[in-house]
Amino acid sequence: MEDLRRAYLRLCKEAGVEPQESVVAQLQEARGGQSSRLDLSGQSLSADTCSVLARLFHKDAVFTEVSLSDCMLSEEGAKILLTGLFGNTNVKVLDLKGNNLRSAGAEVLGKLLARNKTLRRLVLEWNALGMWDEAFSLFCEGLASNSILTQLDLRNNQINHHGASELALALKRNSTLQVLDLRWNNIGLLGGRSLVEALQHNKTLVQLEMAGNNIPSDTLKALEQAIERNSDRQSTLRESRSRTQVLSKEIQILKEEKGRQVTQKLQNEIIQSTSIQVSQLQEALNERKSAVNSLTAKLQMAEAALALSEQKNHNLGELLARVKTEKDEQRERQSRERKKEQEESVLREGKLLREIQNMTETNVQLRNKVEEMERRCKSQQQQIFDLKQELTNSTAELKLRLAQAEDRLETEKRRSKQALEDMDSLRQKEVDHVNRHLEESERALQERIFKLEGQRIQLEEEVSKAKAACVTERSQAEEELGKVRVQIRQEQQEHVASLEEKLRSVRQSRQEVQSHCSQQKQTIADLQAKNSQQSIEIDGFRRRIEELQQELSGKDQEKVAEVSRVRVELQEQIGHLQAERTAQGGLKEKISALEREMKVLTSNHREAILDKESEMSSLLEKLRLREAEIQRMREDEAQRASYLQSAILTYVQGSPLGHYSSPKK
Repeated sequence: MEDLRRAYLRLCKEAGVEPQESVVAQLQEARGGQSSRLDLSGQSLSADTCSVLARLFHKDAVFTEVSLSDCMLSEEGAKILLTGLFGNTNVKVLDLKGNNLRSAGAEVLGKLLARNKTLRRLVLEWNALGMWDEAFSLFCEGLASNSILTQLDLRNNQINHHGASELALALKRNSTLQVLDLRWNNIGLLGGRSLVEALQHNKTLVQLEMAGNNIPSDTLKALEQAIERNSDRQSTLRESRSRTQVLSKEIQILKEEKGRQVTQKLQNEIIQSTSIQVSQLQEALNERKSAVNSLTAKLQMAEAALALSEQKNHNLGELLARVKTEKDEQRERQSRERKKEQEESVLREGKLLREIQNMTETNVQLRNKVEEMERRCKSQQQQIFDLKQELTNSTAELKLRLAQAEDRLETEKRRSKQALEDMDSLRQKEVDHVNRHLEESERALQERIFKLEGQRIQLEEEVSKAKAACVTERSQAEEELGKVRVQIRQEQQEHVASLEEKLRSVRQSRQEVQSHCSQQKQTIADLQAKNSQQSIEIDGFRRRIEELQQELSGKDQEKVAEVSRVRVELQEQIGHLQAERTAQGGLKEKISALEREMKVLTSNHREAILDKESEMSSLLEKLRLREAEIQRMREDEAQRASYLQSAILTYVQGSPLGHYSSPKK
C-alpha cells in the first residue's frame, strides 16, 4: 500500500496536480490496515484528482472494493474515473452512491459494463440515470453484453416505464445477474409488465426489489412468482449438479478400481504366460537331441503354446479395446504394450521357426528320447490340469466380485430412486402451492367480477331511472303540447265562430237592406206619381246605402286585420312549439349521451372481464408450462438414471470381470 501511495504522489507530480490530503490519508489508512478496500466516501474529488485516480486504477491498483459514495463527482470527473476502470482486473465492488450521475455518466457506465471483466457488484443508488432515455438505453446495452456482474443497485434513479422496458430487454440477454434492486423509482404498470415479460426469458435473476414503484399488486405477485421460479430452478440445478458430481466421482472410483484390477490381472497373466513360454523354450533348448517322436510331441506342444499365446493376445486386444473407450491414457499405454507383445511374438515365432528347421535337421538324433518325452508330456498334462483348476478358482473369484458390483449397482439404483421420489414429492408440493395460489387468485377475480356485476347493475338501474325520467318528461311535454294544441284549436274555433256570426249578421243586414231596397223600388214603382215628392226620400235612402257600404268595407278591413293578428299569434305559438321541439331534441341528445355512456361502461366492463379471463388463461398457461417443465425435469432425471444404469452395466459387461465370467455362463 505504501507503494500505491507513492505511485499516487508520483502521478500527481507528473500531471502537475496538487495531491488531495484526504485521498493520501485514505491510502495511508488502507496501508495501515492492510485492507483491499479503498474508501473515499464523502470526499469532494476534483476532475484532476479523478484523472490521477483513473491512471492509478488502470495501472497499479490492487484494491478489490472501491467506495466513491457521496463524492459529488462532476460529469467530466466521473467520465474520466470510470474510463480508468475499463481495463482494471482487480476491482470487484464499485460504490457510486449519491453522485447525481446523469447522461454522460450513464453512457460511460454502459461502456464500463461492456468492457470490464471482473466487476461483480455495482451500487448506483441516489443518482439520476433514468432521466435521459437514450443514455439509459446505452447503459442497458452494456448490462446486456456483460457476463460477470451479479449484483446491481439502481434505487432512487428516476427510472420510468421507458427505462424499465430497456432494462427488461437487457435482462432478456443477460445470463449472470442474480440480484437487482429497483426500489423507489417510477416504473409503473407498463414497466412492471415489461419486467414480467423479461423474467419469462431470464433464468438467473433470483432476487428483485420493487417497492415504491407504483406497480399494481397483481404485477408484483407475478414478479415474485417469476423470481421464486428462478430461485427454485437454480436450487434444482445446484442439487442435480451436486448429485451428478457425486455419481461421476463414484463412477470414476469404480473405473479406477476396475482399471487397477484389469492392469493387475493383465500383469499377472503376462508374467505367467512369459514364464511358461520361457520354461518351455528352455526345455526345448535342453532337449534338442531327443528322438523324432519327442520332436513331434514338442512341436505339437509348441503349436499349442503358440495357439494359447495367440488366444491370450486376442483376449488382451479385446480387453484393451474396451478399456480404450473408458480411459484414453490406459488405452494408449496398453496399445503400446500390445504392439510390443506382438513384436515379441513375431520374434518368438521367427525363433521357433528357426528352431524347427534346426530340429528337422536333428530329427534322426531325437528319436532315441521318445519315451522320456512321453513321461514329460504326462507331467505337462498334470501341469495343464493344475492350470485349469487355477482358472476355475479365478473365475469363481471374478463371479464373486461381479456379484459385489451388482449389489453396489442395486444400492445406487435405490439411492437414485429415493432421490427421484423426494424430487417428485417436492415438485408435487410446488404444484399444490401453485394450485392454491391460483385458486386464491380465482376467488379474488370472482369477487372482483361480482363487484363489477354489482356496479353494472347499479349503472343499469341508473340508466333505467334516467330513461323513465326522460319518458315522463317526454309524456309531460306531449301532454302540454296537446293541451296547447287543443287550446289553440278551441281559440281558433271560437274566433272562427265569432267571425261567422259577424258574417251572418252582416249578410242578414245586407239581406234586410236588399229587401228594404226592393220594397222601396216597389214603392217607387208604385209611387212614380209621387216621385217628385219622394225624391228627397230616395236621396236619403241612397245616402243610407252608401253609409251601409262604407260600414261593410270597414267591417271587411277589421276582418282582414283580425285574420292577420290571428296569423301572428299562430306563428308565435308555432315558434314556441319549435322551441319545445328543440328542447325535446336536447333531451333526446341527453338520452343518447346516457345510452352511449352506458355502452362505454358495458364495453369497459366487458374489456375488464376479458382482461381477467386472459389473465386467468395466462395463469393456466403458466401452470401448464410449469407442469410441463416439471415433467421434463422428471424425464431428464429418469433418463439420466437410465443412462447411468446403462453406463454401469456396459462398464461391468465390458470390464475384464464380465469377459472372464461370460464363458462360465
